[in-house]
Amino acid sequence: MQDKFTTGTFMTDAMLSCRTLYKANGYSEDDFSRPVIGICDSFTDIVPGHKNLRILSEEVKHGVYRAGGTPVEFGCIAVCDGVCTTHDGSRYSLPSREIVADGIEIMARAHKLDGLVLVGSCDKTVPGMLMAAARLDIPCIFLAGGCMLGGPSFGAKRKSDSTCAQEAQGMQQAGKITYEDLLDLTSTCCPTIGSCQHMATANSMCCMAEALGMSIPGSAAIPAVYNDRTRAALQTGEVIVEMVRQGLTSRDIITEDSIRNAIMVLMATGGSTNCIIHTCAIANEIGIPAAQVMEWFEEYGQSIPLIARINPASTEYDAEDFYRAGGIPEVLRQMKSLLFNDCMTVNGHTLGENADSYRNLYGYNSEVITSLDKPFSTLAGLAIMHGNLAPNTAVAKPAAIAEEVRRFEGTAICFNGEEEANEAIAKQLVKPGHVVVIRYAGPKGAPGMPEMFKPMKLLYGQGLNKCTALVTDGRFSGTNNGCFVGHVSPEAAAGGPIALIEDGDHIKIDVVAKTIELLVSDEELERRRANWTYTPAPVDGYLKRYARDAKSADQGGVLE
Repeated sequence: MQDKFTTGTFMTDAMLSCRTLYKANGYSEDDFSRPVIGICDSFTDIVPGHKNLRILSEEVKHGVYRAGGTPVEFGCIAVCDGVCTTHDGSRYSLPSREIVADGIEIMARAHKLDGLVLVGSCDKTVPGMLMAAARLDIPCIFLAGGCMLGGPSFGAKRKSDSTCAQEAQGMQQAGKITYEDLLDLTSTCCPTIGSCQHMATANSMCCMAEALGMSIPGSAAIPAVYNDRTRAALQTGEVIVEMVRQGLTSRDIITEDSIRNAIMVLMATGGSTNCIIHTCAIANEIGIPAAQVMEWFEEYGQSIPLIARINPASTEYDAEDFYRAGGIPEVLRQMKSLLFNDCMTVNGHTLGENADSYRNLYGYNSEVITSLDKPFSTLAGLAIMHGNLAPNTAVAKPAAIAEEVRRFEGTAICFNGEEEANEAIAKQLVKPGHVVVIRYAGPKGAPGMPEMFKPMKLLYGQGLNKCTALVTDGRFSGTNNGCFVGHVSPEAAAGGPIALIEDGDHIKIDVVAKTIELLVSDEELERRRANWTYTPAPVDGYLKRYARDAKSADQGGVLE
């Protein structure tokens, strides 16, 4: 390969400066004749899903060196919804996605990297990395950090998980367990590093990356502490160098058809509702409008059954079990008749070829991944909802909603923000038959569209998850179960009908028919609208800019 920092025997001032400063880092003359591969990882001591990323990056470097490349490492931010302990902190989670994408773009283009390995794990970091890959259109590959292992059994669950602590808090509020029991659980439910054990946003997005073709086959669901994860990192480093030599770029892989594949896989595996907003954002980077993406979600929501059963769709099996049952390659193999199998992937083979050649050494488990003709549910894992309460759509997750509450009608109890709702639930003011409405939690209203997973977990812990419902213009974690509808658009801050709901109003939710209705007359709603006022929450810094420029949830929450 030609010397990266010269043109023949000619060297510009810029090339000379670049060569000089690389040498200051300890690089040698030989490094300039190799592909320069950026390795961006989101390592942090704050987030357990990112704790091992620096170690994985070192293995990626070994793979890059082995294949004849020169690795250069840099980092990016990583915000965890679970670690954000206050409402103010959680508002930064979704907006951080744009910072991740922008920061990676800046580093890659400013330093003219030949290829890029993106090493990440959690909720907003993974979509931000995939957005950057699509935007850059250079050889890119994504490596997941891996899931954590489950803890001891808890309640109805065979293995406890990171959100059991919130469920236990609801139990403690209802007097079902002691405070000491709650504290003990916080020490045991997360026994290792890794992304949370369920099919929440982190694992859903890592699985989506593999379904897109952006990760090496079988790597999405490998637990963080398995030696398979280390081997995947080494192989990823080798593959990125070959991608550079072949000229295989991210837009050869992230295409209309591969996005449709990813949506089908999300439907079949019960992926997180957050994946809808992130898929819209990734597609936006290659010029596909959000409306088209939402149409695909609706189309496949009618035809793709649930063939993978992972917490919260199951109380028995978690992400580790999913990996051992064959993971994404087994899902692809079972879905082959429905997929666009000729889509290119990072290893230079098609999606179909990878599914056919993958070998699962742990043994398949039909209780975790089944076939299309014997699905766990004929309802897809995700649903796009319509109705007078959500004129521009809302989202639900049938895979995590018990059959007895997939159709629910109740009376509204309204809260202007998550903190109000949590306080009311803690005081046990929410009763059977209530539809908890949490509004002003959207991209502009919060601002930042924080997750409403804690209110749902408290309701679960208090035993109310099958006799109440929750509706919000905010987001949910993929871990939630019970009857819930999020991403209500337009949001309350934009004057959507959710802003006009009053305590005692009747709301009808039908996840099977995919409808959500506010049973109030149009005349009454118009009267309420005439009296409605809204004053944005005072914010400064980045949130002020985000609130100004963010689009609605049904448009991916991207910035104008």
